[in-house]
Amino acid sequence: MIRTFWRALALTAVVLLSGCGYNDFQRLDEQVKAAWSEVLNQYQRRADLIPNIVATVKGEANFEQETLTKVIEARARATSIQATPELVNNPEAFNKFQQAQGELTSALSRLMVVAEAYPNLKANAAFQDLRTQLEGTENRITVARNRYIKSVADYNVLARSFPTNLTAMVFGYSPKPNFTVQNEAQISTPPSVSFEKPAAPAASR
Repeated sequence: MIRTFWRALALTAVVLLSGCGYNDFQRLDEQVKAAWSEVLNQYQRRADLIPNIVATVKGEANFEQETLTKVIEARARATSIQATPELVNNPEAFNKFQQAQGELTSALSRLMVVAEAYPNLKANAAFQDLRTQLEGTENRITVARNRYIKSVADYNVLARSFPTNLTAMVFGYSPKPNFTVQNEAQISTPPSVSFEKPAAPAASR
């Protein structure tokens, strides 16, 4: 009798949990984790490229040092943040991570624009190869971020919709932070490049 009661209770719990979106939360949470891992992989790939880019640019004796320094400092800030799986559940830490990666993107973008003014770098096969790798990595970052944004959006819709929001409340499934476009005005404005100090002619090197 007691065994039958517990079996009925367990069956009822299974039916209620599956009907209230519990399994959907598990599935979407796993999707978010997988998408986040891919985002981190691509950001790490970019961070690994930067030392080689910096080393190659340093070979250009007259290269604008301020631009180079900003890239080095931005990379240091971005890689100093411990990007754990738990970060996707911490809005403050997530925002700090996003801001640091955005600053690195901006610094790298400016470096590439400035490099156009240096003929030796434009003719440097190693630098051009690194540039191609960086562009490919930036594209992969965009794809990974878009997949993450979609995964989090699906999860958050479930967490905020009725009646699954009740399940979220019971089990502590809070909406997750997502990527946003920061400094929209700055992003829409092309970086300014000063040509007041032209690069030395290639023949002089």
